[in-house]
Amino acid sequence: MTENVRIVESFIDNARERFHFDDDVYGNIMIAVTESVNNAILHGNKSNKEKSVYLQLQIDKQYLSFLIEDEGEGFDPDELPDPTAPENLLKPGGRGIFLIKNLADEVDFMDEGRKVKLIFYLNHSGKIIAENSL
Repeated sequence: MTENVRIVESFIDNARERFHFDDDVYGNIMIAVTESVNNAILHGNKSNKEKSVYLQLQIDKQYLSFLIEDEGEGFDPDELPDPTAPENLLKPGGRGIFLIKNLADEVDFMDEGRKVKLIFYLNHSGKIIAENSL
């Protein structure tokens, strides 16, 4: 698991070096994308080493878009309990997707929950030229 996190962190660091997005966007991306990949490994693929998780980045002048896909059975994100509800405050799970939704500007679950698209709007400082894609 730690190795997978390092791979994701390296992927995000490389994107930051190439496209120069600011610290706030970087922090939100690092936490949300790492959490999404961890969810895909643990919950989607059930930690099955025979299954893969796919991570893609698309960049536009306005935003960065990460697509995380697992090979699991999927889930219904609308069926997840609200981790901020009083009856769930002491439960250990259920906070990851809540966190992702609060860090990304847009979150879209697709393919019965096997894919999640995270969109982060860029703060335009005139530095980023997003004509390339990874």
